[in-house]
Amino acid sequence: MGRTFALLAATIFVALSGCASAGGPARCAAPAHAMSRVELLFGAVFNDGSPITARQWQDFLDQEVTPRFPAGLTAYEAYGQWQRADGQIEKSPSRVLAIWYEGDQSSRIEAIREAYKKRFAQTSVMRVDGADCVSF
Repeated sequence: MGRTFALLAATIFVALSGCASAGGPARCAAPAHAMSRVELLFGAVFNDGSPITARQWQDFLDQEVTPRFPAGLTAYEAYGQWQRADGQIEKSPSRVLAIWYEGDQSSRIEAIREAYKKRFAQTSVMRVDGADCVSF
C-alpha cells in the first residue's frame, strides 16, 4: 500500500505542478498562458420553491454578466445540496457560471453576485476562485 500511495502522490504532484500552485499557475506550457478563474454557483429557485426560469436566467446573463465580461463565459445547469444549520439537507437545482479573466476583476465579480441576490431574493452566491493554464 505504501508504494501505491507514493506512486499516486507522485502522479498527482506531476499532474498539478504544471497547472497551479498555491500562488497560481507556476508555468504554463506554450501555447497556454496563466489566467484567473472564478466559478459562481447560483440557486435556481426562489425562496418559495418556484423556479428561476431559463428566460430570467438568460436576461440576468445578458444584463449583468455579459456587459462585465464580454470576452466570454461558460454557464451550465447543476444540482446542489448542503446542510442547513438545523441539520436538514437542502437540495436544489443550481446554475454555475465560469469565467476566465486577467487582472483584478473582483469588483465586477462581486457586482454580479450582489445583483443576483437582489434580483432573485437569494441569501448567497457561492464564489470559487482558481488559476489555470489556458489556450484557445
